Amino acid sequence: MGAALAGEEKLTRIRLLGCAIGFAGVALLVQLGPVAVTPRVLLAALACIAASASYGFGAILMKRATMAYSPLPSSAVVHVAAALILLLPGGIAAPSANLTPGAVAAVTVLGTFTSGFMYWISMRLMREIPASATTSAAFMIPLFGVTWGGLFLGEPVTASMLPGCILVLSATALITGFNPFRAAPPEP
Repeated sequence: MGAALAGEEKLTRIRLLGCAIGFAGVALLVQLGPVAVTPRVLLAALACIAASASYGFGAILMKRATMAYSPLPSSAVVHVAAALILLLPGGIAAPSANLTPGAVAAVTVLGTFTSGFMYWISMRLMREIPASATTSAAFMIPLFGVTWGGLFLGEPVTASMLPGCILVLSATALITGFNPFRAAPPEP
């Protein structure tokens, strides 16, 4: 939606339907239920909306950056900037944090490989495909979170989560235009 608002892409009915289906799928997957609307819940919801909007507009800026600069340095700059922004709050929270060597190693691995490497791949993909197609994979984050939670933490994974998984995968296909039944274009 951010790409459409910025004039970067057309928001077709199919893509809009994909966004709605993805939202519904994530809600089903994480078993989002009735929640009492308190000021704290409202503030949390607004923070999530702001984060989502930032993610959407950030993808547009990433797409523009990859067209002007190489993906690897662009990705590095994003992560260095994020680290600098978090330096002050991290420094304030550090004395009360329980920083074990395992926790520091986990954050280092997640920041370097999971985020850093994946940003580089995303930026390379954005040179070839629309930003909305690249970022629609974010719908799958809760799917993987539930899966890994079940596999590694023994969290419950129930049959009632299956419709959410199907909706998330369908939404990703709608937004990206993926169709496994369409014939591949001929090689040039």
